[in-house]
Amino acid sequence: MKLLTAMHRLDLHLLARIFSQGERRMVRPLARAVSRSGDGYLQALVPLLLWLLGVPQAVGFATALATALVAERALYWSLKNSLRRRRPQVAVPGFRSLITASDQFSFPSGHTSAAFLLATLLTLFYGGPFVVVFVWACGVALSRILLGVHFPGDTVAGALMGAGIALATAQLPGLLP
Repeated sequence: MKLLTAMHRLDLHLLARIFSQGERRMVRPLARAVSRSGDGYLQALVPLLLWLLGVPQAVGFATALATALVAERALYWSLKNSLRRRRPQVAVPGFRSLITASDQFSFPSGHTSAAFLLATLLTLFYGGPFVVVFVWACGVALSRILLGVHFPGDTVAGALMGAGIALATAQLPGLLP
């Protein structure tokens, strides 16, 4: 119990520190835009774009992404609805998030999980140039904290979950080139 209490205290401290950075003039609009980019559209658009451009392994990538997303969404939904961690606005007295979340529970961050899943699979399939998508995935995670809809621990768990599921999916026979 002491470990969980210490982790929760750290989460509260980090939330306060990171959220306060959102008060800067340009941070809020940027955080909103980056957060929206993690709404899931890229998980559909990226494989379509790769296919339209005739990029090698586009169909294999789309298959791996679809397989990984099914597993990720199932685990995300199960964890979120069984652990039922309240979002910062509900859990922290006097705290007001900047946006309204799409569901009521906080752990893990689904935006972050899906972003890291996409970034990891792109890197596994196509290598170095796609490492920059991890900057985007980290931005999605940070934006969710800056907007006040997740604790930092939620995004760390989401990142680990998304990357882990992508790595596990890549181990399935015939998916990686």
